[in-house]
Amino acid sequence: MLLIGNGKVITRDSANPYLENGAVVTDGENIKEVGILDAMKQKYPEAEFVDAHGGVIMPGLINAHTHIYSGLARGLSIVGNNPTNFLEVLEGTWWAIDRQLDLDGTRACAWATVLDCIRDGVTTIFDHHASFGEIPGSLFAIRDVVKEAGIRSCLCYEVSERDGEEKTAQSIKENADFAKWAKDADDSMVKAMFGGHALFTISDKTFEKMVEANNGMTGFHIHVAEGMNDVYDSLRNYGCRPVNRLLYNGILGEKTMLGHCIHISPAEMDIIKETGTMVVNNPQSNQGNAVGCSPVLQMMAKGITVGMGTDAYTHDMLESMKAFLTIQRHNAMLPNVGWCEDVKMQFENNRIIAEKYFGKTLGILKEGAAADIIIMDYKPFTPFSDENIDGHMIFGMEGKNCRTTIINGKVLYKDREFVDLDEDKINAWTMEQSKKLWGKLNHRVY
Repeated sequence: MLLIGNGKVITRDSANPYLENGAVVTDGENIKEVGILDAMKQKYPEAEFVDAHGGVIMPGLINAHTHIYSGLARGLSIVGNNPTNFLEVLEGTWWAIDRQLDLDGTRACAWATVLDCIRDGVTTIFDHHASFGEIPGSLFAIRDVVKEAGIRSCLCYEVSERDGEEKTAQSIKENADFAKWAKDADDSMVKAMFGGHALFTISDKTFEKMVEANNGMTGFHIHVAEGMNDVYDSLRNYGCRPVNRLLYNGILGEKTMLGHCIHISPAEMDIIKETGTMVVNNPQSNQGNAVGCSPVLQMMAKGITVGMGTDAYTHDMLESMKAFLTIQRHNAMLPNVGWCEDVKMQFENNRIIAEKYFGKTLGILKEGAAADIIIMDYKPFTPFSDENIDGHMIFGMEGKNCRTTIINGKVLYKDREFVDLDEDKINAWTMEQSKKLWGKLNHRVY
């Protein structure tokens, strides 16, 4: 049993949103009670005390879309790669990287990603993996890493025809094998989706195979209309828009999540809404790839569940909130839009998305919820209360404020140190794998 206290508690529970000097008590994997510190200490004298040092105690953050395979790309420059459009970004950077990833490279990417996530207070991730250098066993390799690290994870492999029929078949099989494992294992910490890359890399024939292989085991996690490539390809080759293609191929539904959705029409939004399909926005990545601003405000006005991801551009969800607000206001040329949607995406919709898969109450501090809790070092120099929490989140806090991360009732990262992991040893091994990868990409020794 843990008692996390000596700080301000933000619960995201409307019935009990804020405690100035509160505490959270956990019992095993779940939260037992949230209350005033003195009362909790008296009630649970045997609980192990976790000191918040006057910081902010809040629910762990959820990232609804990331890419573990980009974990070794930080600082990388590929000789001759100077993209001028989105397709060139894919071909020259991301597809070049994943074509060189073997299983050890995938494991290293996973370690690099999850350690940063835990440091930034992210307790749940939805990953969309690609390692066309070695596909079979890649999701299981990631599973082993996330289980050892202790982070809650939903995994899939991105099916794509970009490297031929054999690789397409392998990627379908990897998804199906992992989805079957996840269904049989019923592990509350590791779940599966069925991944697909951009529609312009997937034919209707492949969609048919994906649906058959999935056989209703799980929902799909697929990139949609991130660039105009999807729109042109769907209209030219299939006589319809991208979301219509997904509808006709049986991909949409209440457990399916569409990444990006930048270049979609109002009619496509209506289809997404009527099928109960979810969407995830990745604001920094969209800006970095110069693909446009997703019409999130319009989608949410229609009642679509839009969550927030990072596309691995960062692992800091609070940084993403800042980026979302600025791109939406810049796009609308209105300085008073996006605030409510920003907060709803991160703290309500990501929770809704995650709960559909993990079957536990996540992203909230209340009795019975999963014990995913973070402590943020944040000493405000302006008034801080339940009336302005979100303002402090968006304009004050950063992921690197995180000092302690608890996932599933286990303290993984305490006072900025990993508890049961040898970070230096992991970093050294990951460095060797990154040198190998960079050497393959640039034909030199690092």
